[in-house]
Amino acid sequence: MANAIEMLRDDHRQVKELFHQFERTEEEDRKKHIAAETLHELEVHARLEEEIFYPAARQEIDDKQLIIEALEEHHVAKILLSELKRIGSGDERFDAKYKVLAENVKHHIQEEESKLFPMLEDSLATDEVGQEMEARKEQLQEKLSNRPQPRGRKSRGRSSKKRRGRASGGR
Repeated sequence: MANAIEMLRDDHRQVKELFHQFERTEEEDRKKHIAAETLHELEVHARLEEEIFYPAARQEIDDKQLIIEALEEHHVAKILLSELKRIGSGDERFDAKYKVLAENVKHHIQEEESKLFPMLEDSLATDEVGQEMEARKEQLQEKLSNRPQPRGRKSRGRSSKKRRGRASGGR
């Protein structure tokens, strides 16, 4: 049986390891792969928290502001995730934007693990919520793995052909 808090801690460890791998890697193809995996894992994790964990947690704690703050941190992360997908790994801002995402997510993890989780460990039905999260995670993994990956280096050959084609009357 899955424990919701342990599932989230496992996700946190996995994402922090991906951040660490990205920082240590110089090879562009490897960075692109790590970034794609990170974006995927964060999307799934955020959806699980927002759809299942936070609503259950909100019912168990008095400090509702903690959940509201966590949701706002998710909002910021989603903006960065969207921008990383849009610009692709070939953009000169990609590494910097990824680093900002990593810093924001690490802060979010630290707050969840030091404040929120301890408040819930004795009151939340962690196994029941964990089962629901586990089932949803399978659905999300399948659904989100079929999406296109972040773009790589931008190819200029295609747009140059278009310009040449237009200049020569479309031939």
